[in-house]
Amino acid sequence: MAHNGVLFLDELPEFKRTVLEVMRQPLEDRLITISRAKFSVEYPSSFMLVASMNPCPCGYYNHPSKDCVCAPGVVQKYLNKISGPLLDRIDIHLEVVPVPFKKLAEMEASENSEAVRKRVMEARKIQEKRFAEYKGVYSNAQMSSKHIRKYVQLDEAGNELIKNAMDKLGLSARAYDRILKVARTIADLESEEQVQAHHLSEAIHYRSLDRDNWGG
Repeated sequence: MAHNGVLFLDELPEFKRTVLEVMRQPLEDRLITISRAKFSVEYPSSFMLVASMNPCPCGYYNHPSKDCVCAPGVVQKYLNKISGPLLDRIDIHLEVVPVPFKKLAEMEASENSEAVRKRVMEARKIQEKRFAEYKGVYSNAQMSSKHIRKYVQLDEAGNELIKNAMDKLGLSARAYDRILKVARTIADLESEEQVQAHHLSEAIHYRSLDRDNWGG
């Protein structure tokens, strides 16, 4: 039902792990295979997954001012419902922390939605032109490893940055590809032809959960 649309899952760890693991194939291949005793059939399943979750059952794990009241081991068990292979297939992870009132009062006016939409539409046009010769590829998210090597060429500073991130954060090879895709998109949003180190840095920042010890 979410094909060519958005699939929003609220309270992600509350879904059965077996259900969540089924999403690995459509997130990777943009199709889903249903197998029965005498036949199997494939359905298109290209969707944008948006999910949200608390950091723990009580909601206060890593909170800057409130103590988590979960029993020992409960937080890890809760977070472990989201497997590493599933996280690998999610392009962007963002940890949203509470903003103190003082900071809210000091916040400057942000970019309005109309301006953001204009930048996004321009970035989409760049990607449509980039992949015009490739059937079934319309955006950076659909890039294969071959496309990544062609359209994300890093300089020495960029290579060193992502190498350090891989070593320090324990990122997987699949996460490496996701970072490069996101960095390419950030560069497109800035109308930059080449992916720069600061684009990579921002993309790496968006992998906050994809670490060996993210729930530790």
